[in-house]
Amino acid sequence: MSDFAPVSTSHHRRGPERRLWITLVLAILLLAWTAGPVWAQDPATQASPDAVGAPLTFSIDGMNGTQGMDSALKIVLLMTVISLAPAFLILLTSFTRIVIVLGFLRQAIGANSAPGNQIIIGLALFLTIVVMSPTLTRVNQDAVQPFLQGNISQEDALKLGSVPLKEFMLAQVREKDIQLFLDMTGVETPDTPEELPMLVVVPSFVISELKTAFQMGFVLFIPFLIIDMVVASVLMSMGMMMLPPVLISLPFKILLFVLVDGWFLIVKSLVEAFH
Repeated sequence: MSDFAPVSTSHHRRGPERRLWITLVLAILLLAWTAGPVWAQDPATQASPDAVGAPLTFSIDGMNGTQGMDSALKIVLLMTVISLAPAFLILLTSFTRIVIVLGFLRQAIGANSAPGNQIIIGLALFLTIVVMSPTLTRVNQDAVQPFLQGNISQEDALKLGSVPLKEFMLAQVREKDIQLFLDMTGVETPDTPEELPMLVVVPSFVISELKTAFQMGFVLFIPFLIIDMVVASVLMSMGMMMLPPVLISLPFKILLFVLVDGWFLIVKSLVEAFH
């Protein structure tokens, strides 16, 4: 026989039910406490005893007038821009080329964890700000400030703000890439490049940046590849088959990169390539 007495199943059932009732009572008390100040602030409810059963209404100050509506739309527009900021950063700026080249550089050296991803992304972000500062200044002067001052509408602000970005992207894009997306979208070739739609300019700019970044990455790999080949040949001639060539070549590659002041040359080349 078991030493333990059987536990009543009704006791197990009453436990969850009791917790459920306690939770409901606490929720009702919380709602009554939070709604109490709202009812107390309503002068019509306090003045008339017949208004006790009136429905509870909510209102937002500043939404009835034109100025309040404009403020609400500005907030919505600001939240939309913030949510799309990563896409804008990747697709409309120089960030893509810079971060890919820095990634190729780390891989070419052979130090897969130095510098870390946070350092590479942070450096690429600040270099992007340096490269895009003239374009962003024009966008702020031509579109953002006039819109915030109420001198232009939202549609005009979008048109004026896209002009500097389009000029920056068109300066880096290739003609065959533009023609490719013109054919894919069925858009007729305009008379001037400024009339190209963003639907064509943005993807053309992205694939052009990818090609340029891979070309720069190939050039970066060449000197480090030569060091790997020399070290591997020396180890083979010495009969040291079991020693990994990467273990020997890594210090020499780091030494070469430091002696030629590689970070200065890389950053200078990346920034000057956009001007």
